Amino acid sequence: MHNGKAIIGIDIGTTSTKSVVFGEGGKQLGSFAVEYPLLQEQAGWAEQEPETIVNALAQSVRGALDQSGLSGEDVSAAGFSSAMHSVIAVDDSGRPLTRSITWADGRSEPQVRSIKERPGGLEIYRRTGTPIHPMSPLPKLMWLREHRPDVWADARRFVSIKEYVVHRLFGEWVVDPSLASATGLLRLDTLTWDDEALSVAGLDAGRLSELRPVTYRLEGLDRTLAAEMGLRSETPFFLGSSDGALANLGVGAVGAGDLAITIGTSAAVRMMTDKPATDERMRTFCYSVADSSYVVGGATNNGAIVLQWMKNGLFGGTKTTEELLEEAARVGPGADGLLFLPFLSGERAPIYNAEVRGTYIGANLGHRGEHFVRAGLEGVLFAVLSVAEALRDLAGPASEVRASGGFAKSPLWLQMLADMLGQEVGVPRVTEASAFGAAMTAMQGLGELTDLSCAKEWAPIAQRLQPDSRRHGIYRELFGIYERTRDVLPERFAELAQFQRKLR
Repeated sequence: MHNGKAIIGIDIGTTSTKSVVFGEGGKQLGSFAVEYPLLQEQAGWAEQEPETIVNALAQSVRGALDQSGLSGEDVSAAGFSSAMHSVIAVDDSGRPLTRSITWADGRSEPQVRSIKERPGGLEIYRRTGTPIHPMSPLPKLMWLREHRPDVWADARRFVSIKEYVVHRLFGEWVVDPSLASATGLLRLDTLTWDDEALSVAGLDAGRLSELRPVTYRLEGLDRTLAAEMGLRSETPFFLGSSDGALANLGVGAVGAGDLAITIGTSAAVRMMTDKPATDERMRTFCYSVADSSYVVGGATNNGAIVLQWMKNGLFGGTKTTEELLEEAARVGPGADGLLFLPFLSGERAPIYNAEVRGTYIGANLGHRGEHFVRAGLEGVLFAVLSVAEALRDLAGPASEVRASGGFAKSPLWLQMLADMLGQEVGVPRVTEASAFGAAMTAMQGLGELTDLSCAKEWAPIAQRLQPDSRRHGIYRELFGIYERTRDVLPERFAELAQFQRKLR
């Protein structure tokens, strides 16, 4: 990609870190992922060991290089992508005082309620673009201050997992605009820390990292870690951005009106804009990416994890994923009136309610296992569609839709998506979108790209799905029932959540 040499995109994810080696024209030469556990010591907690992720990153780079057949001498640069919303308390020496508290951690629900109830609480969302939800670092920080005063007193700063990794590799405490604006602490209009949000959290800006652009050059790679990765210690890295923003870049959804839909374990719907845009009903996020570039969208908690739950929870692992999809394909749209609310792990966008629960509605004696699978798949996409509708209200209709993630391997799911949206869905050839976006920011940092408009050319559409008007009509009617059903159940969900807590 750069003077005949390769560039590595590193994607620090929730369940694994994946490194991908890219060559000329963005050709993928090798990739390697190293998984790690999500630790759940208490109900609602979701943590990871920071050093486990540092080690996984080093192993993933080495593995990707080995698979590509290249050596560290062939690598001109690397770029970072990272999941958002994590929090780690570190001391003066950079030693972690806590695990990495991930976006999936729900312990700060009481702090979320406190923010929403305080005068001007929702104004924090409007200024920062981060929904008031347990995923956000702001209520996580409040929880730490209230429940771990010992950690709070000893902590020199509070950082994300990417900041921790960058410090371990290069000795700098720096953060990119996208991850910073996903903390709930950064003003979108000035890209400076928000005084009121800091006051609510109970800390000052001196305990946060320095803001740097996505193309910020990192040099002086730790020699021990460089050797573990198989890289030269002189190899420059570039700070990069969040996985969401870089996924848009990686699939070529960079123009006005380009909508990117990614469904992996969870799901996300995103669009790039040239100015901040927040929703009066707090259905969406808005994060800064670079100067005059923002990503608006929403993430749902329940993507392919629903299919995994149906496979193991409903069918006891007796059927493969492929068999379940084949059976679901034999059922018509709407699953003969069986509806599923896919909130198996609460929900983020557009309702931001950690207490909602997965629910089948409309079952009768004529429904069989395949109906439950079909309704489950449709429920996941109804949740995605509800975010897409919120984005349409906020930023206008989508001119193009690009889909990626594990679900893009399923023709059935893709066709469902096109039918629900009522417009063409394109599937880019790129398979590792966030890592590819990270590699492109490294190219820009090297001066090989003056802008990122080439993203569309480097992520050509490999498959196009056309909507069926009859099925679209069925889904529009059922989607209305889905939204009305979802909106009348919060009180019952809260009662069930409280009941479940009593049983623990």
